[in-house]
Parts: sequence; C-alpha cells; structure tokens
Amino acid sequence: MLRYITTFICLFFAFSAMAQSPVPARAQSKPICITAATAHLGNGQVIDNALIAFENDKLTRVEAYQQGADFRNYEVVDAKGKHVYPGFIATNTTLGLVEIGAVRATNDNAETGTLNPSARSIIAYNTDSEVTPTVRSQGVLLAQITPQGGLVSGSSSVVQLDAWNWEDAAYATDIGLHLNWPARLSFSFFTGESTRNERYEQQIRDIEQLMEEAAAYARQGQPAVKNLKLEAMRGLFNKETKLYVSVNGARDITQAVLLGKKYGVSVVIVGGRDSWMLTDLLKENNVSVILGRTHSLPGRDDDDVDQPFKTPAMLHQAGVLFCISNDGFWQQRNLAFQAGHAVGYGLPYEAALSAITLNAAKILGIDKRAGTLENGKDATLFISEGDALDMRTSKVSCAFIQGRDIDLDNKQKVLYRKFKEKYSR
Repeated sequence: MLRYITTFICLFFAFSAMAQSPVPARAQSKPICITAATAHLGNGQVIDNALIAFENDKLTRVEAYQQGADFRNYEVVDAKGKHVYPGFIATNTTLGLVEIGAVRATNDNAETGTLNPSARSIIAYNTDSEVTPTVRSQGVLLAQITPQGGLVSGSSSVVQLDAWNWEDAAYATDIGLHLNWPARLSFSFFTGESTRNERYEQQIRDIEQLMEEAAAYARQGQPAVKNLKLEAMRGLFNKETKLYVSVNGARDITQAVLLGKKYGVSVVIVGGRDSWMLTDLLKENNVSVILGRTHSLPGRDDDDVDQPFKTPAMLHQAGVLFCISNDGFWQQRNLAFQAGHAVGYGLPYEAALSAITLNAAKILGIDKRAGTLENGKDATLFISEGDALDMRTSKVSCAFIQGRDIDLDNKQKVLYRKFKEKYSR
C-alpha cells in the first residue's frame, strides 16, 4: 500500500510540474521605448516610423520617431520593419473558466438553475490555465470573462492575462449582466429536425417579471434586507452596468432592444447574426453589438453564403458600434484572423483592428485605459513580425501588459521544441 501511495504522490507532483504556466512578469522597472516600428494606434491612425515609450505602466510618448533622439535612460527595443498594436481584447469568452471542454470537472462557467444574476465569473477565473498563454502569444492581452447557461447567467468581468490570482487579474469587475434570449426553435441532433420551443412565452414572462422586480427593488434605495439576486441587477438601472443579451434572430433582437428601452437599461447584443438587418433600430437606441465569429455559416438557407463575412463591413458602414468576438476559450488565439477575414469583404483594415481593440474597449467601458496606443493609457501592447491580422505573417515577438514584459512561452511551444529536437537527431 505504501508503494502505491508513494507512486501516486510522485505522479501528482510530476503532473503538477508539467501543468505550470509561465511565471507572471515583474512590474516595469525602467522606461522602455520601441523605435522605428509601424504603429497601428487602434483608432484608425497609423504612424509609419513610430516611437512608443512607456514608464510606470503608462504610455508617455506615441509619435513619429526622430533619428538621433536621446534614450540614455531607456531600454530601447528596435522594431524596424515590425508592427506594433494595442493588445487585442477577447469579448464574451469562457477563457479561464473552462480548461478541457469534454471534462466536466474543469468547467466552471455555469451555475445550476436558470436565473442567476448574482453569479460572478471573476471569482471562478483560473490564472493557472494552460490555455491562457497560448492565447496571449497571439496578441490577446485582455478578456471579458463571461458566464454561461440558463436565462440569466450572471455578471462578466474584464481580466488582464498575466496574473498570479483572480484578484491580480481583475481589470474591471462585474461590468454587465448576461441574458440568454430564449430560442423559438430547438434543434435535435438525434432527429436532425427543429421543433418549436413550447416554453418560449413562459421564458419571456420570467425575464420580464425578473426585470420588474429588479426595477422596483432598485427604486427602494437601500433596503433593510438585501436580496442578492436583485442587488446584483441594481447597476442596470443607474447605468453603471450593461445588459448583454445573447440573441441572433431579427425578431428577437428587436424584442431585446425594446426590453432595454422599456426599463431604461443599456443593452449590448451578443452574437447578433441578423444585426445587419436592423442597423437603424440599433443606432436609434444606441445599442452596440458583440458580433459572433466571422468564420461561420449563414443562419438561413436563403442567406448569402458569405453573409457572416460581410456583416462587420455593413455595421461599420451604418455607423453601429460593434466588435468582433470568437466562440469558446482556446479559440481566442484566432481572434485576429476573424477580424482579418472581414477585411477581404469590405471592412477597412484599421476598422477591423478597432473591432478587436478600441470598439471592444468602448463596449466594455474600459476605453479610458485600454484599446488604443495613446499617451496616458495603459502600456498594453505587442510587437508582431508582420501583419497581425493575417495568419501567414502574424508572429508576436514581444508583448507588454501594463508595462510588464510578459513571457510568451506556452505548452504548445514547449511541445514543438520537444518533438523538433526528437526528430532532428
């Protein structure tokens, strides 16, 4: 028995050692400047031969590079021929909440029940995930950690992707409540058919009743006895937080917008497959959109086959504030390519970049700190050897989160080096 216990302990520590993520970076210790790069500022502007300097975690200079400038007190990074971008922002993701999708014990993205407004995703965020380093090595440096399941899933928070624990990772907590709009039809993989959701009307009534109760509760000020579920919704009615509604169909998007208008809450459409049909409604009600992935199939048989590729350009042309997201957690490493694909279908390149930087920051309410390369903002940026929106040329060589030079190594790179060595012998 002692032998089995000893073997188990050895295996436990061996697997624990293998599962360690790169050590979080130390705080910035001296001023850093990046010279001679092409800087994409995230707001539509480009500086071809740029100087970017930052100190004490903040950007201090973003300007044209002058040859012969004095940088004796700086650590200089020569980026000639390379590109600098603001850190990409992943929205509506379960990164850090799910480790292996098929292993239930590693999934901490949903609570039991259908109405869970008091559930907080931030406290479940796992900074030791092996997935996170693979994502940030592709330029994704901030993420909106979002709960799933039920009608009301809980609140999301924004994290920076280099931290010891969730408290260190927290960038903006409890920024919005997430509502999953009921589906009118449900698809069965066993029969291959769609059937009508018999509970649709009741589910809509449940949502409206919850909103009524929350609005009445918010008007009370500070009640003697707090209701945790309704307390979690208070921010919706004083505009401190937003209501993120996951919905795709045109009729349902319209209903979600009208729900927000009825109760005076700020609505963000998540998914938004048919949002291109409703641009006037969205603009009139100041509703922004977190678009689902560009690399997807049309929602209907009679839609254009390339409609998901064209939707970002259509929203941009209509003046609707939108950002581009990607499904799941590990898939966030392909976020830049979702935006890049839209460029080939009419979305201007710098607008595509804004769709995963500045626009995302605006929707999440963090645009005063992140989303662009501007003086006074956090020094959260990365250097790419080539075009970061093109998978053929994207190669992130250096990245900083709030001025910290982060380790871009990850498990996939370790395995690549391991087996490259094996087969090169």
